[in-house]
Amino acid sequence: MELDKIYEPQRFEPHWAEWWETSGIFQANPAKPGRPFSLAIPPPNVTGSLHIGHMIGHTEMDMITRYHRMIGDNTLWLPGTDHAGIATQMVVERELAKEGLTRFDLGRETFEAKVWEWKAQYGGNIERQMRKIGDSVDWTRNRFTLDPGLSRAVREIFVRLYEKGLIYRGEYMVNWCPRCHTALSDLEVNHEDTAGNLWEIQYPVKDQPGRFLTVATTRPETMLGDTAVAINARDERYLDLHGKTVILPLAGREIPIILDDMADPEFGTGVVKVTPAHDPNDFEAGKRHNLPHVRVIDNLARMTAEAGVAYAGLDRFEARKKVLADLEAQGLLAATKPHNLPASLCQRCRTIVEPLVSKQWFVKMEPLAKPAIEAVEDGRIQFIPENWSHTYFHWMRNIRDWCISRQLWWGHRIPAWHCGACQGVTVTRETPQACQQCGSADISQDLDVLDTWFSSGLWPFSTLGWPDQTEDLKKYYPTSVLITGFDIIFFWVARMIVMGLECTGEVPFRQVYIHGLVRDAERQKMSKTKGNVIDPLAVTEKYGTDAVRMSLVLAAPPGTDIIASEDRMQAARSFANKIWNAARFLFLNLERAGAEPWAPEEKTSYLPEAVDGVVPLEDRWIFSSLNTCAGEVNKAISTYRFHEAANILWHFFWDDFCDWYIEIKKLRFREGSGLDANWRNILTVFETSLRLLHPAMPFITEELWQRLCAGRAGRPVSIALAQFPQFDERAHDADAGKSFALLQEIIGSARNLRADAKLDPKQQLEAFIYCEGPVAELVTAQKEPIERLANVTMTVAGPAAERARGGKRSTPEFDLVLSVPAAQLEKQRDRLIKEIANLEQVIANSEKQLSNEDFLKKAPEKVLVTLREKLSDYKAQLEKSREALAEL
Repeated sequence: MELDKIYEPQRFEPHWAEWWETSGIFQANPAKPGRPFSLAIPPPNVTGSLHIGHMIGHTEMDMITRYHRMIGDNTLWLPGTDHAGIATQMVVERELAKEGLTRFDLGRETFEAKVWEWKAQYGGNIERQMRKIGDSVDWTRNRFTLDPGLSRAVREIFVRLYEKGLIYRGEYMVNWCPRCHTALSDLEVNHEDTAGNLWEIQYPVKDQPGRFLTVATTRPETMLGDTAVAINARDERYLDLHGKTVILPLAGREIPIILDDMADPEFGTGVVKVTPAHDPNDFEAGKRHNLPHVRVIDNLARMTAEAGVAYAGLDRFEARKKVLADLEAQGLLAATKPHNLPASLCQRCRTIVEPLVSKQWFVKMEPLAKPAIEAVEDGRIQFIPENWSHTYFHWMRNIRDWCISRQLWWGHRIPAWHCGACQGVTVTRETPQACQQCGSADISQDLDVLDTWFSSGLWPFSTLGWPDQTEDLKKYYPTSVLITGFDIIFFWVARMIVMGLECTGEVPFRQVYIHGLVRDAERQKMSKTKGNVIDPLAVTEKYGTDAVRMSLVLAAPPGTDIIASEDRMQAARSFANKIWNAARFLFLNLERAGAEPWAPEEKTSYLPEAVDGVVPLEDRWIFSSLNTCAGEVNKAISTYRFHEAANILWHFFWDDFCDWYIEIKKLRFREGSGLDANWRNILTVFETSLRLLHPAMPFITEELWQRLCAGRAGRPVSIALAQFPQFDERAHDADAGKSFALLQEIIGSARNLRADAKLDPKQQLEAFIYCEGPVAELVTAQKEPIERLANVTMTVAGPAAERARGGKRSTPEFDLVLSVPAAQLEKQRDRLIKEIANLEQVIANSEKQLSNEDFLKKAPEKVLVTLREKLSDYKAQLEKSREALAEL
């Protein structure tokens, strides 16, 4: 039972983190009874490490999982990691570059083996960190998106969608990253406003010397790939140019003038250059007018031979400089104007993305999006907070086909084989030996891999064994909830809903809880450049994991950003220290009482035990307060209001249990008393409190609970498997609540009077309380705790008795007079007189200012509101000061 004097979580947290896993207590069993509760972890990148954003998500997931396990649900929290195609490949390629090698030097198979080696050596970092913070996941079901079972699921859905005509291959404009050497989906591209220029270039009209069409562009290097210029048919300035041509500057190529609504007569010159190979809008215009594609920029962002001898091989931005210089030399650069434009950046490496026409694999999203929209509309899936559903609907109702192929070597290789004989494509679940169209054995697998989000979209059911109908899938799917950040609603949440409905006919989860973004104390987004990043492992080492968890959930109301600061973590550590010290006090005094460690029979609610035939008021009150706390915490956690649960627990344990209940119970403890009813009551409340605190603060509660309950008959091996306390109407005692509140008010009044007089708290004073009826009965019955907690000797008298002199507090139930030494009374009276005079002067000045018409006309409304609020506060304080002086 002996506890260290100092709360040092580092001494016991690693032990429990390891024991929770090795004991197997979090291992789910679909054959066991109980309502299923399941959630899958958002799989972090295998390259990653824990950041503070992970910490809030993992804390909330762990809280809800531990809670459901304790209320008796058959609970599964499934862990795993994502292969993270681009991110992982880039890490390994950087390592190769240090040796002067590229992946091409190794070849595909050797490179893939190298990545698997890297994963085996370094890829478990984030899993080790998850173990350290005590995630109560079932590690026996740990999954990786390139596991054989998940890879089989990926092939299965690819083939199904292909056979239904929902996956196709075609030439389309894609976002191409020249550094990552792969196509990107729209969601993998960030758009940032950048200062740039708008250049106006003159295109000579053929056979009309001296006449030009002026076009404006932010990318002059792409003009070398122009295959038309567009004007609007309604633009009266150019009616005579319908069907004419212009000469493309620098290239000397004749290109048509086309009529298209993409040219806006109201914008600029009303003339638009058309480059189908290098702009999404121009690509569509090219299809409408059957324009050729002239590709002048390659996959490495260098100019191609089609750009002309003068520019071939140049980097795109070097080419821009040369094109502008050559245009100026020929007198065709009409103007250069400053212009802000949205730069498209690769989300992974921040290279400027190049729009290129490429043959890629796509998923037709519109027919898949319709049932996914309906699932949220009809309530089968609920977003919490609900406003995130609007974000989801906006994206789903404006969805475009999804480019799912990536030009990488690490990932799920596309299960399509191209025939060298007939150029046909064979898409199949198993590796074919011959072309399905012509029977030729001259086939080779597609070189591309699937977008990482394609396999992640199958996560909730592929991890449970789909496409097989496993016992896990039958029991735990659909999962109960997904807890994640708002930034991957499009990337992941929407795609899981789409894939879940398509593959299983069921939604992948019933609820989606979206937590906010973690910000610093100044509400700034955390970033390495700002130097305000908090390393969760560093702060858990410094303050303890429980304190970090508590600080985060306290600051995380649904729908708001989360403020993380070390001040809050220090405050939460103080709370953990309070729990530790309370336990230490109880254990030491239990030993002095000559009693053995004890815990009540495990139940979800309790009634207080009588002491000498009567249940003491403090026991009636604390058991009723504990019962209310249990009801409120159950409601808060079950509705994902984690901050409310944390606040309720903090208030109950610190304010009710420690500051009041323990202080009164100290008066009841007797050395050598043994395990009497006083002890059984306080230990029942303490043990029940630990169970209530456990989902939020698992380490300290396990450590202390084991001291009380380890090896006890009828008790589980861990607090994590104990029953979670519930509200019980029988334990509700409103009368005790009112009586104890009155007791607190009497003691608080005496303490406040002492503080007002600036008297030493250790100095015992004489107090007189004037009351009658039930109040007098209560005061008489509770005389000892009042005197001891207020440090007074108390005289009880009726309301008509002659009043003693001193500091006075009056309420409808009682009058309390604290006998204050005359010298202190005089000091207090002098202070109040000065305070009243100062307040009267301030009020007079404020009223004069607010009655000045000129001031009222000139002052901003905000200033006037502030002045009126301050005046109101001054008047309220003046009234209090006058009352205090009158009482003296």
